[in-house]
Order: sequence, then structure tokens, then C-alpha cells
Amino acid sequence: MHAPLDPGKLDQMSDPHVAPPDRWVDLPRRVGSAILLAALAVFALWFGGLAWDVTCSVIGIGIAFEWLELCKMPPRRLPGALMIAIFALIWGAMMFGFAPPLLVLGIYAAMIGLMVARPWLGIGLAYTGLSVWAMIWLRHGPYGFGDLLFLLPVVWATDVGAYTTGRVFGGPKLAPHISPGKTWAGALGGALAASLVGAAIAGGLAGDPTRAALVAAICSAASQLGDLGESWAKRHFGVKDSGNLIPGHGGLFDRLDGTMAASFVAVVLALLAGPGAYLWR
Repeated sequence: MHAPLDPGKLDQMSDPHVAPPDRWVDLPRRVGSAILLAALAVFALWFGGLAWDVTCSVIGIGIAFEWLELCKMPPRRLPGALMIAIFALIWGAMMFGFAPPLLVLGIYAAMIGLMVARPWLGIGLAYTGLSVWAMIWLRHGPYGFGDLLFLLPVVWATDVGAYTTGRVFGGPKLAPHISPGKTWAGALGGALAASLVGAAIAGGLAGDPTRAALVAAICSAASQLGDLGESWAKRHFGVKDSGNLIPGHGGLFDRLDGTMAASFVAVVLALLAGPGAYLWR
């Protein structure tokens, strides 16, 4: 359960760009959790196939659980359990390829239509499911391993760069009415770190560093917008975290909000680039 909090303290407690009395007090927990999650992601990415699909789907279901809790429809209740079951079937269909994309989109449209009275619920679940699809689609592409080996570190670099520069430099706020702790310094630092990491990865993968730096900056912007979107949702629901599964980070949605948003942009860029010339090439 999520205890209601003073809205003025939400972002101060959960936002990585706000300095607590000791501004680095949560750093060891954050680093430890991030390393563990990164190791899991790289392990699943390396093996690909079913290992990656199942990992993404399990994480997606976990985020859906958190979203149902935020919307005051706990998964243990029948409506919440049915929602999870339907989404699990959709993800299974996508993983094993026995459901046409139009059918999947039709199911989503029907669910959203049935949940007009609960727009936050419908939009959140659809967003979660489609982000899982995006990550699975990227891995199964011609350059799937390289694309995600590029995208994931770019998102991680965005988080680290924003965390560090935001806490060191502070300065003008990025979106004070949504997330008072985020600063322009943090946003620019995150984008710069992402661009540098993207260029380095592209160089190692025989890609174009200049193009990769630009793509990384775009994905970084998407990641930070996803982070802002989650901050907006948490402010709406009056909670500081989406859950408490990950020490130093909160819930799965807290940790992966940027990755979810960046995955959509990565899919669009990959489609625009055409076969053989994906994100980093």
C-alpha cells in the first residue's frame, strides 16, 4: 500500500536531483541496485530469444502490478487479476508470434475503451504493455543485440549524468510544477553523458560516433521526459515511489520509466533508419 504524503515533499524524497541533508546519503544503495539490475539486463540481452522475452515480460507484469496499486485496484482483487491475466496473454502472444499485431492493437483498443471511466488505469497499462513490446521488438531486429547494447547504457548514462550534475550544480528548475527537484543542469548533464557514451559504443561497434551521439541525445531526452511523466503520475496519486522493491530506487517503474520512454523513440528511429542501418550505424 502507498501511504499518502505531503505533495510538497514528494519529489524531495524521491527525486534523484534533490539534495537531502547529506546529498550523497542514498548513493551506495542506488549504485548497488543499479549494478545488480544492469547485470540482469546484460545477461538476458546476451542470451536473447526466450531469455530476453521472458525477462521483459516479467518486468512488465511487475510494473503493471505497481500501476494497479497506484490506481487503487490491487492485483489481488478480481478486476486487477483479470487485467494482469489479459496483459500476460498479450505478451505471451507477442513473444511466441501467434497473434497478429492488429489483433493485439485491437485488444488494447477494446481495453482502453472499456476503461474510459478509469483513464489513468487504461493509459498506464497500455503504456506498460507497448513498452514491453518495443523492447522485445528491438532485440529481435537485425541489429537487436547492438541496438540494445547501445540504448541501455545511454539511458543509464542519462541517469548518472543527471544525478551527478543536478546534485553538484543545482540551479534553475526544469519543471518545478511537476518535479521541483529536477534542474536544467541535470538535464543537460544527462544528455551530455548519454551522447559521450553513445559515441564511444558506436566506435566500438564500428558505427558512426557522430550519428550515435545525436541519436543518444534524442534517446536521452525521451528518457528524461519519461522520468518527468512518472513524476507527474506520482504527484497525481500522492505517493513518493511506485513501489519499494528496489533499494534506493523505489519500484520497478521508478527505475525503468526512462527506459520505457526511450524504447518507443528507439523503435521509431530504427524504423526510419531502415534495415541494416539502425541506431548506432
